[in-house]
This record gives sequence, C-alpha cells and structure tokens, in this order.
Amino acid sequence: MLELTGLSTGYGRTAVVHDVDLTVPDGGLTAVLGHNGAGKTTLLRAVLGLLPVRSGTVRLADDDVTRWAPHRRVRRGVAYVPQGQQSFGQLTAKENLQVVADAHGAAGRRRTADALALFPALEPLLGRQAGLLSGGQRQQLAIARALVTGPRLLVLDEPTEGIQPNVVREIYAAITTLLGTGDLSVLLVEQHIGYAVEHAGQYAVMTSGRITHRAPGGATAVPDAREAMAL
Repeated sequence: MLELTGLSTGYGRTAVVHDVDLTVPDGGLTAVLGHNGAGKTTLLRAVLGLLPVRSGTVRLADDDVTRWAPHRRVRRGVAYVPQGQQSFGQLTAKENLQVVADAHGAAGRRRTADALALFPALEPLLGRQAGLLSGGQRQQLAIARALVTGPRLLVLDEPTEGIQPNVVREIYAAITTLLGTGDLSVLLVEQHIGYAVEHAGQYAVMTSGRITHRAPGGATAVPDAREAMAL
C-alpha cells in the first residue's frame, strides 16, 4: 500500500529525515518508533505531502505520489489523525462526524455507523461538545472521523499519547478489527512500544532521522524493540 524509497526531507535548509526505506503492506500495520525529536512526525508529513521530498520516492499502491499535493493523496485514500486528539471543539461529537460524512453521501453515513460500532463509548456522547470530551474520547472521535472518509491507508501519529490505559486498549482493539477486514493498511507512529509492536506486522526504530533498526512485530518482538529503543 505504501512504499518509501530513499526518502529524505526537512525544513528549510535543515535536513531531518535521511534516506528512509519503509513499507506498509496491503492490510498490514507498520509501526515507526522513536524518541521525541527522532523525525517521526516529519516523516509522516512527507508521506502526506505536507513537506516536500528532497530525494527519494513515495508510492501509494501503484502510483508514484512523490510530487502530489496533499488533497490529491487524500482522494487516493489516505487519512491522517495527527497528534493531540484534535477535533472541532465547539461542535458536538455528532457534528464532528457529520461534517465529514456529508461530503460522502450514503457511503459517509454508512461509514459513520461502522465507526461508531468500533467505538461504542462515543454513542452516548454524540450530543456533547467535542471540547468537553476527555482526551481519550476525543482521540476515538478523531479516528472515527478519519474512518468516515473510507481510507485505504490510515496514518496515526501518537494516537495513545496521554490517554488512559483502558482507552488505549480500546483503540488498539479497533485497529485490530479494521486490519482483520483486509481493506485498510495502517502507518503508526508511536512511543507506546508494547501495544504498537505487539499489533504490528513489522516495526522500525528511528534515531536522528534514520531507520536504525527494523524487524517483524508481534508479542515476542516487544523485548527486542525495547532494547533497540534504549540504544
């Protein structure tokens, strides 16, 4: 679904990400781990077209999208949930979903129902302003809103940051359910090593803008991932 080859990017004259090779298979989850400042979010911004690629390529399915604008990548099936439980705070939870669903007609309404089935805790909160929800509830809402677009590739940036453990488990349970359909691929940036690596088909560790370790994921891979993060 996604293939990065020799990707380098940065801000102005400052190079941040260097010669990254990374893939996300169809129906699979690839996790990118790393400490703050490692270049993870910068990498995502290049994938999304929010930063220009200095060298290398970005491919979505069979398309070379390296020079595509962000909105064109969205139409190709990319959805992004940025860091920070973002929502339209003055709108209700229902309105946050509806503003996206309305652009997709009947399919949007169907996907809204499907997203709420994944996050049933949102159902009794639909009439509440999003700004009054807890951080975990806002994050569930942000992911649900992204799913309403019907993405083929879901890009998640630190989806569990600052969220209580029970909601973290609910988020990963939803991701597992989505992956089980085979219709969605996930690129996940995360510092929560245990959950990320356990659910990932593969993971990579970024250090100073470079991939310094990569391996298959799974529960048995967690100790190795922790060791790689500690180096």
